[in-house]
Amino acid sequence: MPRITAATLADHQANQRRAVLDAAREILAEVGGDALSLSRVAARVGLARSSLYQYFDSRQGLLDALVEDLFPRWSRMVTGEMNKEESPALRVLAYAKANLRLVADGEHVVAGALAAASPGAEFAERSRVMHEQLAAPLTEALEALGVPDPQATAELVNAVVHKASRMIETGTAEVEASARVEEILRPFLLEQENRHSS
Repeated sequence: MPRITAATLADHQANQRRAVLDAAREILAEVGGDALSLSRVAARVGLARSSLYQYFDSRQGLLDALVEDLFPRWSRMVTGEMNKEESPALRVLAYAKANLRLVADGEHVVAGALAAASPGAEFAERSRVMHEQLAAPLTEALEALGVPDPQATAELVNAVVHKASRMIETGTAEVEASARVEEILRPFLLEQENRHSS
């Protein structure tokens, strides 16, 4: 029986499951979904492959768990950064910067690898729901700014963020991409804020 490395067996199992998910995410980010196997994940965590079945009964089960883990984490990170700001203009900027930070941290690569490894309607539906959840606080911040068409403006903000994301993925430093996004968005957002408050 493996040595327990936590206060309780339940804590130990939760820690091991987290380690397995993190190892799988690293593999996805490094080499993509095709290379993800239970054997490879087990080796990275330092478990026997048979021990991995205590946590996931198949490769697909592991992929499903990664999807369940990824989307809420992304949403919590972005909304958490937005909630730190008091003004709607700064919340929109926080939205953009948080998304770029996640891209720089490899989350977008992981999401892309998951999409390739788990094609089908279920992943597409989860992705759609996540994007809707992310768009909601952005649209609310733009509404608070008094933007005439918050949904259309949110789409334009996301287009800027998407382009900056591609820049990061092709070698631009996150700080540079973030600065370019701020150069584009800040003047518009501050102008809207001034109009709304006057």
